[in-house]
This record gives sequence, structure tokens and C-alpha cells, in this order.
Amino acid sequence: MWVIFVGSQSVEKTIKYAFFNYLSENNEKPSINDVVENLTSILKNELSIHHVVFYLYNKKLDYLTPLDNRDLPSKSLPHSFIYGEVFQHEGTSFIPIMQKDRLIGVIELADINENLTYNELTEIAKACSTFYSYCMNLVSVTQNDQKYEELYRITEKFHSLMDKDDVLVELITTLQGLYSDLIFYLFLSHDNENHRNLPIKELGFDHQDGNELAMEAYVTGKVTTSNQDEANQRTIYSPLKGKQGVYGVLQIVANNGVELSDENKNFIVMLANTAGTALENAQLYDQSKRLIKDLQLINETSHRLNKNLRLTDTMTYMSSRIMESFDADEVGFFYINPDGTIQIFPGSTKFFSSDELQIYLDYIKGKLEKELEGLFIGDISTYLSGAEYSSIMAVPMVQSDSLKGCALVMHKNPYHFSFDMFKLLQSLIHHSTLALTNSLLREELETLVKTDHLTQLHSRNHMNNRIEKSIKVDRQGTFVLIDIDNFKMVNDTYGHQIGDDVLIQVANIIRNNIREQDIGARWGGEELAIYLPHVDLEAGIAIAERIVTRVREDTNPAITVSCGVSYWNAENQYNFDQLFKKADNALYEAKSLGKDQVIVQSDTE
Repeated sequence: MWVIFVGSQSVEKTIKYAFFNYLSENNEKPSINDVVENLTSILKNELSIHHVVFYLYNKKLDYLTPLDNRDLPSKSLPHSFIYGEVFQHEGTSFIPIMQKDRLIGVIELADINENLTYNELTEIAKACSTFYSYCMNLVSVTQNDQKYEELYRITEKFHSLMDKDDVLVELITTLQGLYSDLIFYLFLSHDNENHRNLPIKELGFDHQDGNELAMEAYVTGKVTTSNQDEANQRTIYSPLKGKQGVYGVLQIVANNGVELSDENKNFIVMLANTAGTALENAQLYDQSKRLIKDLQLINETSHRLNKNLRLTDTMTYMSSRIMESFDADEVGFFYINPDGTIQIFPGSTKFFSSDELQIYLDYIKGKLEKELEGLFIGDISTYLSGAEYSSIMAVPMVQSDSLKGCALVMHKNPYHFSFDMFKLLQSLIHHSTLALTNSLLREELETLVKTDHLTQLHSRNHMNNRIEKSIKVDRQGTFVLIDIDNFKMVNDTYGHQIGDDVLIQVANIIRNNIREQDIGARWGGEELAIYLPHVDLEAGIAIAERIVTRVREDTNPAITVSCGVSYWNAENQYNFDQLFKKADNALYEAKSLGKDQVIVQSDTE
């Protein structure tokens, strides 16, 4: 059945119909500004007035703030508004907007029809309140939908990010977009590097800038809230919490009495927790990458060390890898000899050959010998005054519960190395100690094989090999065979100990009169030899004669030596046996002619 209204209707009913028609025809989800704009527009049209202003009620500060016209001043609140009563003053009417018996705002109507009664204004106020409440419910639904759509989007985005800075940027950007009237900061530990211009504050134990409450939230993992201060500011601290720990704190600042509802607070806390989980995932991802890199370093180093490299190559490789992996200023290795003296390994940086190293060595060696455990020192200057290098990592090389040496890594800046770096260095040295010890023992064994124990000259076998290689690749060379004259008489007269000392004296004279690339060797018994690569016969004779003179003048007891000299070049192409035979024949002739002289090979042999 159709009902037809005839005649004029009351103003309050006309306004209700206008509200009803608007809601029927508009399916779009409104914002709070849309609600206020449409509410005031309908009142202007239906009441035929130009001045309609919506004031929002601030309960804490007890005053009215214009919402749609910021140029107008705020107003004090007539007491009757609290109870939802209409207030009229000098041609202007003020109608309250109520929601669940709570004052939300006030609408100011100027130049209104004087024929409108108090009851009619009251009915208009009820209609406006109903319209406002209904629309605000739509706004709330819209905002909730938008927020949870945003929560779903950002959660999906968070889980796709594997960089901590990216997570923090996304969190702050989203919050600032959703809550433009709030201010957000991040409290993070000092080891976070801010590369993205984020609003970061350092998390500490001082009482400034909210640090105390931020630290409370960080330690407890619970949201903390400050009381509203004199500046009308309220601050909330929400921990960025994952399953395994807390990774920072989100600070939410509401200035100028801005209301933060429990619903919005809970939503922001939910976002912070989501960000905390994403930060944890990013950190675990970083840790896994770092662990893989660390394992690769240990594996590659162990593989390289097991290739039986020479000690110099081994230590140089170790030094370069440590410098690269730990961003160190200085890297060195030292070995403790059986007599307690310290030997610096090759491959150490230049600082380890300087006098400044000694203060570090004395301190570190003393600590390691007592505990046989590594040292991780953030700032050694607290123990050693005037220390140039502050950050120290020292890892002992221990074998059979005995300190064999140490790897020492240094940086000028304090607290440069992390504890994870120290643990990696420990693993690296632990895996490398056996290979380094084997490399050292192998070189010692090689030295013993190619060196005569008494004279410290090369062995005969080593000289033979060097001469054979020289004949293949060089253009010429001179060989000198030396025999101590009357050596048996020295032993019989002074004893074998003095005889050994005489051999050592002659060996030292030989060593002091040849070049670094020349080879001095003990040939056997009291016979010694010199090979001079690239040296012609004339120069070789001069060296042999100088040695004969030095032996005669500088030995005690005084002795003499005889020398036989042989020579080869690319033209005569002697082999080693021929070279030795000619020198041996020349030596025999020197002995026969009275000793204490140099005889050169005969080309007729």
C-alpha cells in the first residue's frame, strides 16, 4: 500500500528524509571529512542558512575545535552540552552530536529561522546524531577494512624482505601513511647501521628522550606507555618482538592531545609485532649467509693448508684471508721456540717486524700461557697505555696442551671486531694449527736434510742438486773444493772438540766471503766446498785465494787450507762428475805442492 504525504512537513522530518535519501543513494565508503561535509551541507540546504560549523569535542581539554574550518577559533563548552541539550545564544543555535550518550561534537547554526522551537531543534539534533553515528560506523568499518587490508599487504611484504633496513622502512612508511597525526621513532641498539635516513634513536640506559621506557619495553617485551605530560603529549613504546627475542622498540608519539583509540593502538602493536617477526627472519637469513660464508672460509683454508704448501705460502695465504674476512689493520702469527724466544712467521704484516709490537706480545703471551684460551679485547688501551691498536683478537695455537704459537688480529678502532668474528677466528685457527705445525716441521726437516748440523753449511747432496740445475740453465760457474791441512794432527793435538771448532771457524769464513746466491757446503770430514753460479774462473780463483788467506790469519789454533778450483761454461759443457773430478785433482795437486794454496784445474785432463 502506498502512503502519500500531503501538505508541508516539519523541518526535522525533512532533514531526516534528506539524510535517508543521501544514505540510500551513496554506496561509497565515506571518510570522517565526507561525513562532516555532507552533514553540514544537508543542514545548510534544508534550513536555508549559510553558516553551519562542526566543532569536535576534546574531552580531556574540555573545549571545541572546528573540524571543517581551521581558521575559526576554538570554543569553550557550555555545561548543558554534556547532557545533549540544545543551546541558543544571540540568534545562534548550538546542537549537540551524541553517540551512546557521549558528546562527540557540536554544530553551530547561525541566522536560523526564529520560528523553530526548542523541541524541533532537539529533534534535529537527534537526527544529526543518528546520521553521524551511522556514517561513523561506516567510516569505522571502512577504516578497519583498510587497516586489515594494509596489515595483510605489509605482512606479505615483510615476509618477502630479507634486509633489516627494508623491513624498518616499510614499517615506518606504512604507519606514517595510516596515521599522519602521529609521530614514529625507532629505538635500536648501537650496532645498527642507519643507511636509509630512518627516524632512529639509540637504545641505551640513559634517562633522556624516552630511553628508560624504551629500554623497559625492550627488556620485558611488553608495551609501555608514558603519562600525558605538560606539553599534552602521550607516548607509547611497542617492542619489535619475534619468537626468539626483541629487536628494537617502536615509539609512537601523540602530540597536542591527539586521541589514540585502543583499537588503533592494538593495530599499531600488531604491526610492530609483525615487523619484529620479519626482522628476526631477516637476521636469521643474514646469520645463515654469514655461517655459510664462514664455513666456506674454513673449508677453503683447510683445503689450501693441506696441499703441503711451503710455510711462507701457507702463512701469506692465511694472513690475506683473515685481513679480507675480518677487515683487520694488522694480522700476524708468532711461534714460541723451545727456548722460549718468539719467532714471527712469514706472511705477517709489517707491524710485526716493528719494535712497537713488543708491548702487545709481552701482554698477550703472558695471558695465553696462563689460560691457553683466546683473548677478545674491545679496547686494550684500558690495559696498555698508549696502545695504537685498540681491538685485539688473539687465538693460541695449542698442541698436546702446550702453547705453540698465536694468531694475532688487530684494528685501530675500539670494538671493531664482533664476538662472532672471534668465534670464527678460533675455528679457523683450530682447524689450521695441525697443518701449520706440520708445515713448520716439514721445513725444519728439509733444513736438517740440506744443512750440515755442525757447520750450518749446506749438505753435499743439496749442493750436488744445485750444481746440476745450474749447469742446465746458467751460462757458467766455478767450483772450489777445500781441504783443511793436517786436520788429523789438530784432532790429535787439541782433541776432537777443538777440531769441530776449527771446522766451524772455516765454515764461518766461507760464509762471510761468498754472496747470498752462492752455495757453501760441507763435502765430508774436513773437506768443504763452494759453488759460485754465474762466476767466471778468474773471479772464482780470487774468492778461493781470499778464503785461504783469511783461514791462515783468522783461525785459532792457526791452520791452513788447500783449494782445488774447476770451471765450466756453455762452451765446454762439463757435467757435475767432470767438474768435481777436475777440482779434486787440482786439490790433490795443491796438497802435493806444499798445501796452503789454490790450484786451478788442468784443461788437459
